Amino acid sequence: MEMEQEVFKTLGAGLAMGLGAIGPGIGEGIIASRALAAIGRNPSADKKIVPLMFVTMAIAESTGIYSLVIALIILFG
Repeated sequence: MEMEQEVFKTLGAGLAMGLGAIGPGIGEGIIASRALAAIGRNPSADKKIVPLMFVTMAIAESTGIYSLVIALIILFG
């Protein structure tokens, strides 16, 4: 019984991280591509665009960090 529980914990943590990393990865790619396209259209606006890009990427990455926390809670909780 204990062995099955460990297997399901590991599987659940892996799924939490795997599925939790898809959204931030796609979101950050979209953020970067749109920011670079905007800089390509208006290079003088890069001083405003780049800091905002990093802030939005950090916000998008926070969902990946939440999935890591959930995975750790599943494993060790």
